[in-house]
Amino acid sequence: MEPSRMLVVTAVPAERDAVAGALAGPARTRVAAGRPEVLAAGVGPAAAAARTAAALTAAALAGEPYGLVISAGVGGGFLPVAGIGSTVVASRMVAADLGVETPQRFVSLAELGFGTSEHLPPAGLAEEAAGAAGAVLGPVLTVATVTGTAERAAGLAARHPGAAAEAMEGFGVAEAAAGQGVPVLEVRTVSNVVGPRDRSAWRIAEALAALTVAFGKLLPVLESWPGPVRDERK
Repeated sequence: MEPSRMLVVTAVPAERDAVAGALAGPARTRVAAGRPEVLAAGVGPAAAAARTAAALTAAALAGEPYGLVISAGVGGGFLPVAGIGSTVVASRMVAADLGVETPQRFVSLAELGFGTSEHLPPAGLAEEAAGAAGAVLGPVLTVATVTGTAERAAGLAARHPGAAAEAMEGFGVAEAAAGQGVPVLEVRTVSNVVGPRDRSAWRIAEALAALTVAFGKLLPVLESWPGPVRDERK
């Protein structure tokens, strides 16, 4: 069976290049037809959703649809679940600040009845990917505003038990993929701790290097994944 065509979506070119470094290395195990394509879509959920949707639509119209989309990049980690240098595979991709803040509590978009607030990866794929990469498996929160205080970090962690990482694109990528019926996965490497903003403590270069390593380990899993079941009668 031919490998499912894959699209990896990052925010910025540095993340794109880190993933591409794994694709060009000795971890390549299959023919070029199964090689993931990498797109730097921009920062934030809106840019990620728009560029992902455009790429999926173009591929479908060309008769070469993607069978899997992967949101990838660096992000913040929630202690003690995922420290600096960790790799995280999302068990859920959560829109953590999309909703309404009331005097009592935060009310999510799903609770308001206006849509979904999370997306799930394909059954079994996230677990297998996390095992191959030696990664933490846990919820990854998508935010439009990066957390910069201990109070907000504590609030997010309390609202989303077991939260492993925070980033800005995963839910947007997942929303675009879901709109076209394409499965989605999210992979993050941790450059900083979610909490008070301290740029001197960020380890961006190390997290980018870890992203290359992680994708090198993930490739055999991704390339052997059969993809969504298709109706061969069509």
